[in-house]
Amino acid sequence: MEKVIYLAWRDPGVPTADWSATLRGAVAGRLAEAGATGVQVNVADDAVAGALMRLAALDPQPEAVVGLWVDSARDAARRPLDDAVAASPGTARIAAYLVTESVPLHNTAHPAGPGERTEGFANIALLRRPAGMAPDEWIDAWHNGHTDVANETQSTFGYVQNVVARPLTPGAPAVDGIVEELFPIEALTSLHAFFAAADDDALARNLARMAESTARFGADRDIDVIPTSRYVM
Repeated sequence: MEKVIYLAWRDPGVPTADWSATLRGAVAGRLAEAGATGVQVNVADDAVAGALMRLAALDPQPEAVVGLWVDSARDAARRPLDDAVAASPGTARIAAYLVTESVPLHNTAHPAGPGERTEGFANIALLRRPAGMAPDEWIDAWHNGHTDVANETQSTFGYVQNVVARPLTPGAPAVDGIVEELFPIEALTSLHAFFAAADDDALARNLARMAESTARFGADRDIDVIPTSRYVM
């Protein structure tokens, strides 16, 4: 079993709501017919438009992330999957990556039915490994050093870490890790809610711990953070 993640850019002339419905409907159906054993769609839609936590390294940023689980990600087996995402109405561009998935925090607090929007919102972070930092050192600092800090200093109820094994499509932007963190909806517009802080002192402590931890593996710079709505199809 392999996992493929597509970043997708929306045609600005197509409304986000229409594009989201297409990805979650016709496209998800085509992906299942083409062999995907699991499909997840994350879309930067109107429900997350007011998010405070938004960082951009790419211009423009992708507005959707489609995750697939497949028996094989080799080119011939993947071609109908690529076509299903790339040719969907409203999709201007895609980039695909083969990833290894780690789930240190499962969403057991707010599970959603198939195709239903997951409660709260999902931050998608695109990470880049700093130049000069060895891959094993980077993964150790992220997975073994940072994971507990992230879960202890934020109000997350789900955390998925995807290490990029290699890009699968020509011209895919340089990305080394793709993170998904699930937050309660209050965290969309409140730093206290985002960082699980009851008061300003707790907020300052959690911010300091996060800043120190992310700096160790370069997640304090050259990063995209994209708030999304999450749908597990």
